[in-house]
Formats: sequence, C-alpha cells, structure tokens
Amino acid sequence: MTSASSSLWSSARRRLRRDPVTLAAAAFLLLYTAAAIGAPVIAREVFHTTPEKIDLVNALQLPSAQHWLGTDNFGRDQFVRVLYGAQVSLLIGFSAAFINLTIGILLGALAGFYGGRVDDVVVWLINTMRGIPTFFLLLFFGALFSPSALGLAVIIGVTSWMGVARLVRGQVFAIRNRDFVLAGQALGARDDRLIFHHILPNVLPIVIVYMGMDVGGVILTESALSYLGVGIQEPLASWGNMLTKAQTFFFRAPWLVFPPGFFIWSTVLALYLLADGLRDALDPRLKE
Repeated sequence: MTSASSSLWSSARRRLRRDPVTLAAAAFLLLYTAAAIGAPVIAREVFHTTPEKIDLVNALQLPSAQHWLGTDNFGRDQFVRVLYGAQVSLLIGFSAAFINLTIGILLGALAGFYGGRVDDVVVWLINTMRGIPTFFLLLFFGALFSPSALGLAVIIGVTSWMGVARLVRGQVFAIRNRDFVLAGQALGARDDRLIFHHILPNVLPIVIVYMGMDVGGVILTESALSYLGVGIQEPLASWGNMLTKAQTFFFRAPWLVFPPGFFIWSTVLALYLLADGLRDALDPRLKE
C-alpha cells in the first residue's frame, strides 16, 4: 500500500517535470500569490502609497513610470489596488474551497462508507441544496449582510460543497469493498481509521484536481458578486469591484478595465491548467 502510493506520487512528479504548461501555470500562481502577500511592502517601498490613498490631482492618469497601470477616478494607484485585489480574490478562493472540500469530503466519505440510512440522508441533503439556485442565494446574503472577504468565503463555501460530496461518495463506494479495507475490518480497525487512513488517501488525487477547478470557480463567483455590487465593498479593493467602477470610465480610461479582467482571466486559466495537469499526472492508467 505504501509502496504503491509512493510509486504513484513519484510517477506524478516525473510527469509534472515533463509538462511545461502545468509548470508554467504553477509558476504564475506562485508569482500572483507572492505579489499578493507582498502587496503592503511593494505599495510602501516601491510606489509610496496605499490602495485607499486619494489624490484627485492625479485622477485618471495614463500608465506611466510612477503609476504602472495608471490611476482611477480618485487618483488611487491601479497597480497597487490590483495587488490588494489579489489578496482578496485568492483569500476568498482558497478559503471557500477549503470549507466546501472539508464539508463535501466528510459527508461524501460517511455516505459512501456506511451506505443505508446515512447515505439516504446525505443524498437527500445534496439534492435539496442542489435544488436551491445557489447564485441567487449568494446575491441575497450579499445584499442582506454586506459580508467581509472571510464572511463571503464562508457563505460560498457552505453553499457549494455538493459536487465534491457526490464525487467522494462515488469514489468511496468503489473502494470500500476492496481487499485492503475488508482486511482492516477483519483485524478490528476502527471505522474512522479505515476512512481517514486507508480510503481517503486513495481519493486524494482526484480531490486535489477538483480543488484546482473549485478555487477558479470561487474566484469567478466572487468577481461576479463584487461586479454586481453585493460582494466586496469599497474602499476594499477586489478585482470584481474594480471592474464595476471601471465600466463607468470605459471610454475615458480604458486602462482601468483591462488589468483586473486580465488578472481574473489569467488566474482562473492557470488554476484550470494546473488542475488538468495534475489530473493527467495522478492518473495511474496513463503510460509514461
């Protein structure tokens, strides 16, 4: 079991080293993450400003050596605000994905392992949640509570776990009757040990792939909510609300529109390419 697992991960690493597209996507994501983490230092030491600093004298300035992506209608540096927007988008994306993966993996594993009434309850809950129009529910919560970045991540996370729960449930159903699980039951292993130490590690590769696509979907959802005005609110910068403000000045200052749109597109594309590369690398059926 350990040897097979080690062989799978070793083979995956070899495949990833020969996949330039996946490596480039991972490099882009690491670069964006580093820029988001270092945004306060970059803003203070390089641009000598903050994302909220208003300078009406320099409003709607073209991109220049001082303002790499120009300034908005309040004279705020667009590049600095894009970096801080990356903080918000990545925080919401990874936090919401962590929440919905935790809920989905737990419920899916319990349903697949125990079956019977436990499975019936989980399937009923999944179908009930899927019957609710999630985006309109998010619009309702966003308009009612005006949540913070972390609050929005929690709302998205607890309303979007159904897909991973169905995926894990099906995988656990396929694994629970294999010889190593039956042998563990015969030796008296506890259910929690069987689930978390023997079954879920076999589901982990496909969950990792799902997470890459899930984070991209969450970022798009947050951007759409902020674009509609019920997500992250000013003066906190997010890529979505930057697009909302920019559309008013599309013809006067088009440089305000393209940077947040580009970063949303490139981040989601990199996440999808990384997930696709991981899927290929972790598929034991593929030949070397």
